Amino acid sequence: MAQRSITSFFKLTPPKPAVKQEKKDHEEIKTESDNEKDSSPNTNGNVKAYSKRPRLESSESDGSPQKKQTSPAVSSNKKSRIKRQRIESSGSESEISPKQEQGIESPKSDQKVIKADPDPTSKSDVKEATLPKANSSPKTNKKNTLVKSPTTKEKKTPAKRKKNASSVKDGDDSKTIRSPSPVKVKVEEDDTSNKEKGEEKQAVKVEANSENKVLVPEAEYDPSKSKYHPVVDACWAAGAPVPYLALARTLELIEGTSARLKIVDILSNYLRSVIALTPEDLLPSIYMCLNQLAPAYHSLELGIAETYLMKAIGQCTGRSVAQVKSAAARSGDLGRAAELARATQRTMFAPAPLTTRRVFHALRDVARMTGHASVNKKINKIQSLYVACRQSEARYLIRSLEGKLRIGLAEQSVLQALALATATTPPDPDGVKILDASKGLSTEQFKARVDEHALIIKTTYCECPNYESIISVVLQHGVAALPRHCRLTPGVPLKPMLAHPTKGVTEIFDRFEKEQFTCEWKYDGERAQIHVPGDDKPDLTEASIFSRNQENNTSKYPDILRRLPELLKDTVHSCVLDCEAVAYDTETKQILPFQILSTRKRKDAAEADIKVQVCVFVFDLLYFNGEPLVNQPLLRRRELLREHFREKEGSWQFATSADCSGVEEVQQFLDAAVRGSCEGLMVKALSGPNARYDIARRSHNWLKLKKDYLEGVGDTIDVVVIGAYSGRGKRAGAFGGFLLACYDPHSEEYQSLCKIGTGFSDEDLATLTATLNEHIIDAPRSYYRYDASHAPDAWVSARCVWEVRCADLSLSPSHRAAAGLVHADKGISLRFPRFIRVRDDKGPEQATSAQQIAEMYLAQDQVKNTAKNDKKSNIDDFY
Repeated sequence: MAQRSITSFFKLTPPKPAVKQEKKDHEEIKTESDNEKDSSPNTNGNVKAYSKRPRLESSESDGSPQKKQTSPAVSSNKKSRIKRQRIESSGSESEISPKQEQGIESPKSDQKVIKADPDPTSKSDVKEATLPKANSSPKTNKKNTLVKSPTTKEKKTPAKRKKNASSVKDGDDSKTIRSPSPVKVKVEEDDTSNKEKGEEKQAVKVEANSENKVLVPEAEYDPSKSKYHPVVDACWAAGAPVPYLALARTLELIEGTSARLKIVDILSNYLRSVIALTPEDLLPSIYMCLNQLAPAYHSLELGIAETYLMKAIGQCTGRSVAQVKSAAARSGDLGRAAELARATQRTMFAPAPLTTRRVFHALRDVARMTGHASVNKKINKIQSLYVACRQSEARYLIRSLEGKLRIGLAEQSVLQALALATATTPPDPDGVKILDASKGLSTEQFKARVDEHALIIKTTYCECPNYESIISVVLQHGVAALPRHCRLTPGVPLKPMLAHPTKGVTEIFDRFEKEQFTCEWKYDGERAQIHVPGDDKPDLTEASIFSRNQENNTSKYPDILRRLPELLKDTVHSCVLDCEAVAYDTETKQILPFQILSTRKRKDAAEADIKVQVCVFVFDLLYFNGEPLVNQPLLRRRELLREHFREKEGSWQFATSADCSGVEEVQQFLDAAVRGSCEGLMVKALSGPNARYDIARRSHNWLKLKKDYLEGVGDTIDVVVIGAYSGRGKRAGAFGGFLLACYDPHSEEYQSLCKIGTGFSDEDLATLTATLNEHIIDAPRSYYRYDASHAPDAWVSARCVWEVRCADLSLSPSHRAAAGLVHADKGISLRFPRFIRVRDDKGPEQATSAQQIAEMYLAQDQVKNTAKNDKKSNIDDFY
């Protein structure tokens, strides 16, 4: 029955007083059976209203039940088309919408009526009724029309009623009355026992479907709320692409939170909703949270200069580049400046809302654009995204294009959030069955489950740092299946094991007491991880070389690949080797300093143009003939290495090693390493459970002892340059001092550590000044932490990493390095820092971390001897 014809009667025709019903309430509902034709003629008589309105039980709310009319039936030779109307009761009556009150005349019609037992719990039979189709025109009387009493009120709109079907239940039978269709009306049995049996599954399916639920407004999406429900509290429906605004809201909440556990909780709630509703968007969500586009070894980077981003923003908002630059300087963040500019912009036609999937693929397209006019193509692509941004989307879109989100979300936190999300809402290829697996478990039991998931995910990522493989396995097979499907494989670099520094020989014996260990020369070169795939024989055409940062350096070392057959014996089919590439003088047979190695071309080097030769010193075997060896002790790995690989002087050599058992032997071996142009020694556990290869860990099972460690703080420090001071006197015209910082991965901040002005030659200053001039910025970044008293003459983008040495570390009221880790109000600074060299092999995020600075401070003798110090930790963790 059309809603318009029902309401028109009561809006344009004055309601009549209630009259006595001509038929009793207990009369059975009249139906048409065996296609019996209606013999009552059509009439234009008045329709009587009823003072009472019986209700019919229904599984869905639609409209109010119809009343039986008193108009006599008129016979007809033609069978009228039947529209089966849904009949259902509503718990409360609502008012007729204003749109239904305008321009509708009173209908004139006759109809058949369905009358239900007033008692919804009665056991009387409810039969199926054939309802005439309502006529859309109020002036015609050729078709029957259902008329409702003036008190009848709708719960759903007509469009909704036409779309959905409802059922009329009475006793054990359930009759379903659907929209007009050639399919016959279905009669279904209400099996209450089966309903109770599958109550949980049915509930999950209904929730996961979320077709009928009212969506949370995207601008109000809040994954930080307590008792978060992954379906009810989401702002998108099942199967729909995840709105980019939902991700932006999540990042915005994370940015405003300092507690790491809360950050993990916020992100895990968002990921739970993605897993439950749109699992195909889980991978783009993970990558966007990490601001990555692909695994590190794919070397897929956006490469968008800040000037181009300002140009794109200015063209979209009618501003000049100078205006955008000024706004960014005032706010200290180009992302926030872009957000403010977009908020004041008005468009005639609103673009389609952004989705996380679309933004991710668009960023990939931008990164892959090369060749002629690629800059303009990138700007056009960026503009198409920017004009569609809403609220905080512009902020995080621009930050993603810049290369850093700066919200304090470290990769380890993302992995922990993924573990928490999968432990709470386990993925399933057929659809999520359990939305909250923590129910029924104690706090300790659930925490143990989360820790188990976290260990599996982190360990797997270390062996196979490819989120595409990991997420695919998690969604299809679950977290427990990751070790079986994602393993160490040639061609996929793993994060290398690193060593802890030690200050003296005696500390080595304290650490390896009653354990067998070996000492190896520590070469001053560049870490090289060589991968050789193959089945029955090695495929040298697919061999590759990766740096410690998982960057693909294959094109940097074509000479090494050419010499690979000299290294491999016939028994080698595939392998992964951990090595050190060192500059080498082939005539004098001497190792050259690292600075000489850094002069080699970094990419696409032609072997004929190579002037600096390298010798590769192999010290570990991680994979051999299809079998990972990382869990084997070093003694076994070393035996296989020496058995199946060859040495050639000046090309391939095993790391010089000695199994020492006394302090004097270690000291003599250290002196020999220094005479051999090495930095010092690497001391490693040789056998036992501590002798495995701890992927991606700075482990105490490896210790490094440099010649400089016997004095001072025990280690050199890798720092990031964030500012420069103008030189005076003979240093006029160049920079004479610099502001250095350490990196805090948890807060994604660069924290001032010290000012430095010693250790530079005039040539160094000229070279460093020319390099830093390319990275000068107008104002400090929002993620720089410093004291105003140390403000430099020129701020520098955090790009350059230097190695420095100092006398010791001390607490500082002005420098912000490791603030809060050792002292509540003070940071840590370096005393008497001295420049050593530029570290081109390290990125700013690989600089010495704030946590390491705190550990080095606490490891000093004068600090260890204080009674208040009890913060030293010997726990290894993923770096």
